[in-house]
Amino acid sequence: MPAVLNNARVFTPTEVIERGCVVVSDDGLIAYVGPVEDGPRASGPLYDMPGLIVAPGFVDIHVHGGNGITFGEGGALAEDLKAYSQWVAGCGVTGFLCSVAAPDEESLLRIVAEYAGILPAGGMPGAVPLGLHLEGPYLSKERPGAFNPMWLRDPSLEEATALLEAGGGWILQMTLAPELPHAREVAALLRQAGVVASLGHTNVDYDTASAALQSDFTHVTHTCNAMRGFHHREPGALGAILASDAVTAELIADTIHVHPGAMKVLVRCLGSDRVVLITDAMAGAGLGDGQYDLVGHTVTVKDGRATLPDGTIAGSTATLDDCVRNMHQKVGVPLVEAVKMASLNPARAMGLTASVGSIAVGREANLVVMDENVNVHATLVKGRVVYGSL
Repeated sequence: MPAVLNNARVFTPTEVIERGCVVVSDDGLIAYVGPVEDGPRASGPLYDMPGLIVAPGFVDIHVHGGNGITFGEGGALAEDLKAYSQWVAGCGVTGFLCSVAAPDEESLLRIVAEYAGILPAGGMPGAVPLGLHLEGPYLSKERPGAFNPMWLRDPSLEEATALLEAGGGWILQMTLAPELPHAREVAALLRQAGVVASLGHTNVDYDTASAALQSDFTHVTHTCNAMRGFHHREPGALGAILASDAVTAELIADTIHVHPGAMKVLVRCLGSDRVVLITDAMAGAGLGDGQYDLVGHTVTVKDGRATLPDGTIAGSTATLDDCVRNMHQKVGVPLVEAVKMASLNPARAMGLTASVGSIAVGREANLVVMDENVNVHATLVKGRVVYGSL
């Protein structure tokens, strides 16, 4: 029977309905969204939610794992994916991309092919894996971040073509540095295949970055991190991003990777429609201090900060609800705009708006129920409660 979520603030997220109603049909779709007084009579369960917010489920398009799991590692990818799916639903996430990397071409092709066989199967207990993000291997050795430089190499059209074939349409995003040989040709190949070419891990100058962002690079990987920064006489990659007209830009809003003041600058330059909140989380997310593996290195987590032995920040331990909360409470972004940065914006950037990112009639009921402090009370995927209760 249809379920009715009544008397909540509803973030669609392009508008706010103060006394809103969302009706979820038997097939897990949105049957109605609007004011309570205009809602249809429904015979199913009625859930009264004064003081709560119903918003689109969060979508993390750049995450390497969490709760002890690293995507692409070990011999139980399907089991790990299900375990991660269940855990991350507790953070308000209803969809995510698996960010993967590997030490060599053979290993990466094997991982991509294995995920391509797993992802269509469905049956996830929580959030839905929506595809793959390849972070590398075509990254600058001058800006490797936490990557082992031995894992990095120059772009190859032959390898990129093989990866696309192995992915069977499940690769949605690839991060690469535009200054590397043949990077522009690979980016053009990706775009032709419907894959987002994302500028990242780059030491590129302003002019080269600007040219890339005006051609086949339409997205930016963890803005400010692992890239040439801004200087008033050489604006660098960051300057090109801030001056861009259309690019979408990821932001790790954990307040460790980027200062809240710099986050505010990014929002003021790009606007709330083009900033995309991500976690870039690694296995230590959701767990305590300790040592974890990440892209060829051992990472130490202490007090929530993940670093290499030399102090380099190595992924994050943030969850996406943390990032939404930080944008609202520490950066001063209105809550509905922060929610949009974690739902509609990533869905748009990856071409996923048909299934995730907004609350509209006919769309899948992928929802998060939370309070004003972004405490997650319930998460629904295709109308089914996968975390908490209504």
